[in-house]
Amino acid sequence: MDFSQGMITTVHDICTECDELKVRMDELSDKYPTGVIIPMLYDEIRGNALPKIIDGLNRCIYLKKVFIALSAENIEECEKTVKFFQELEIPYEVLWCNSPEVAQLLLDLKDRGLDITRLSGKGKDLWLSIGVASLEVYAFAVHDADILSYSETLPLKLLYPIIEPRLDSFFSKGYYARINLESRSIYGRVSRLFVAPILGALQEKLNHTSEFLRYLQTFRYLLSGEIGITSNLALNIRIPCNWGLEMGVLSEIFRNVAYKRICQVDLGFYDHKHKAISDDARGGLIKTTEDVFTTLLRSLTEIDGIEVSREFLLSTLVLYRRFAQDRIRQYHTDAMCNIFDYDRHLEESTVESFADVIMREANTYAYMGNPTATQLPDWVRARSAMH
Repeated sequence: MDFSQGMITTVHDICTECDELKVRMDELSDKYPTGVIIPMLYDEIRGNALPKIIDGLNRCIYLKKVFIALSAENIEECEKTVKFFQELEIPYEVLWCNSPEVAQLLLDLKDRGLDITRLSGKGKDLWLSIGVASLEVYAFAVHDADILSYSETLPLKLLYPIIEPRLDSFFSKGYYARINLESRSIYGRVSRLFVAPILGALQEKLNHTSEFLRYLQTFRYLLSGEIGITSNLALNIRIPCNWGLEMGVLSEIFRNVAYKRICQVDLGFYDHKHKAISDDARGGLIKTTEDVFTTLLRSLTEIDGIEVSREFLLSTLVLYRRFAQDRIRQYHTDAMCNIFDYDRHLEESTVESFADVIMREANTYAYMGNPTATQLPDWVRARSAMH
C-alpha cells in the first residue's frame, strides 16, 4: 500500500470514513460555507453523467450552493438546463456565461480598460463563476460534468482539507487512475505520454535546477480538472481560458501559496469522456496538448526566466522523444503484468503526434507571438476595474 509523501501533502484513500467526514463538514458549514462549481456545455445534459452527479450532490447536505457555469447558445437552452437541475436538492444557480447580460458586462469592462471580450472557453466560464461564488462561500470545489463514476465522496475529499481548521490547506488537487476495469484499458494519454515526458525533458534541459518543474512533477495527475480552493485564493490567481487551464492554475498556485498549504487527494477510479487524437490542430487531444505546452512555456518564462527559442525547442524535442519512449516501455510492462489491453503501436503513434506539436511550435514560433494572449486577469483587478 502506498503511503509515500513528497514536496506537497498527499491524502491517500486508505480507509476514509466518509460518514464521519460529512458530519464534521456539516459542523463546520456555518463558519465555513462551501459550494461546488460545475463548468458545462448545454449538450452535456443529454449525457449519462449528470444524473449521477446530481444524485451524489444531493447527499452532500453540508454544501451551501452549487454553481452551474453554463455555455449555451440561447435562452431556451439555458431554461432547459435550469429545469434539468430541478432534481438537485441543494440550492443551485445556473450562470449563463455567454448570455447577452454577461457580454454587456464584459463590454463595460472593456470601456474601463480591461478587455477580455476576445477570450472564450471553459477557463473563462470558470473565471466568471469564481466571481459569483466567492461572494457566497468560503471555499468551493470544481469538477467537470462528464464524470461517469461520480460519487458524493468527490466534493467531500476535495473540500475537507480546506475547511478543517486543524489542517488549514488553501488548495487541493484531485488525482485518480484513468483506467477502465471493464475494458481493461488505460487512458490519460496527454498526461502519460506528453506531460510527464516533457517535464522530465525540460528538467534535464535546465540541468535539474527548476524548483517549479520539480513541483509540477510532484502531482500524480497534473491535468485533473478536480480541485478545491478557498475563495480568497481563487480571487488572486490568473487562469488561461483554453485547455491549458489546469497547468495554468497550478502555475498560479506555485506563485501564491506555500507548499504546506497545498495537498493532492486520491479520488479513486474515475471514468470521463475521452477525446480522440485528431489531425485537425483545432480539435481533439492535439489542441489540448498545444494549449498545455504553450501554458507550460509561458509559466517557465515567468517563473524561471527561461528564453524560449527555436533551438531551445528543437533540443527539448529530442529529449522528449527519449523520455516518452521510456514511458511507453514502462506502461507496456505494467499493462502486460496486469493483463490490460495495451496497443504499443497506438501509443508510439500518439507520441509522434505530440512530438509534432513541439516541432510546430519550433517552426512557427507560435509561443513567441503572444504567450499571455489567453490569460485572464485575477478578480482583484477585475473588481477594481468595475468600481
